[in-house]
Amino acid sequence: MSLFKIRKKHMGVDQRRSKIGNGFVAFIIILLGLFMAFPLYYTFIQSIKPSEELFQFPPKLYVLRPTLDSYQELFQLMSNMWIPFTRYLFNSLLIAVAGTFFHVLLAGMAAYPLAKHEFPGRNFIFATILLGLMFVGQVTFLPTFIIISKLGMLNTYWAYLCPTIGTSLGLFLMKQFIEQIPDALIEAARIDGANEWRIYFKIITPNVKPAILTVIIFQFVNIWNGLSKEVVYDEQLKAVKVALDQVGVSSLYARMGAGMAGSVLLMLPPIILFILLQRNVVETMTFAGMKE
Repeated sequence: MSLFKIRKKHMGVDQRRSKIGNGFVAFIIILLGLFMAFPLYYTFIQSIKPSEELFQFPPKLYVLRPTLDSYQELFQLMSNMWIPFTRYLFNSLLIAVAGTFFHVLLAGMAAYPLAKHEFPGRNFIFATILLGLMFVGQVTFLPTFIIISKLGMLNTYWAYLCPTIGTSLGLFLMKQFIEQIPDALIEAARIDGANEWRIYFKIITPNVKPAILTVIIFQFVNIWNGLSKEVVYDEQLKAVKVALDQVGVSSLYARMGAGMAGSVLLMLPPIILFILLQRNVVETMTFAGMKE
């Protein structure tokens, strides 16, 4: 057998293996995607079921007679409250947008010196940031509440904003991405006379776009779903999630449909934000980093 035929035979085997491997990977990805999307699908299906289908056991994964009665019931419950529903929605959007903006801004400004400057205590500060990733909000809520109370921020928007601005995840992600930027690029900017502020906003920020978009998604979702009802008592300052809990849609068996409708409404802003940003995140995440 000639060398050409042997190479052609081996290439055919490799191509078949490659197709089988790619097909297996695609199957696993599709399977995981369906598994992760199932809670969203089930919540939406439950929200459009009539009452006779909603309480069937075992529950069905489809709906025979879709209806919007659950949404009408939810809006009727919300309209009976003395604060308009739009006020709760405004509070949630304001806190989520402002908290995300200030967190991204401060996280990037703190990550830049940690990644590209040498100063005493840098490793200790970064180790403290990593340690902060180990604790969930429920663990740190009591000391956070005490600090907010001592600062006189209870029952204000600052009680929502301050705990969300200083979280560790965004700072960690920003630092890891900034480290990929070559030091030679920063040194060239300094030689040209750029100060540290100009370097950060003109060089660092455009090159860490994947980190910024990823942090925006994570932070917005965390704030939107994590606004606490214990730090604000004025009805005009409460968030949508707190208002839905107050009308009892998540605790009464008879209002299960309204509870599902409320869950769908709570999911919409994070989903819309992800749809708007995910293309940029996927495209920029393929960038492996600039090389010297």
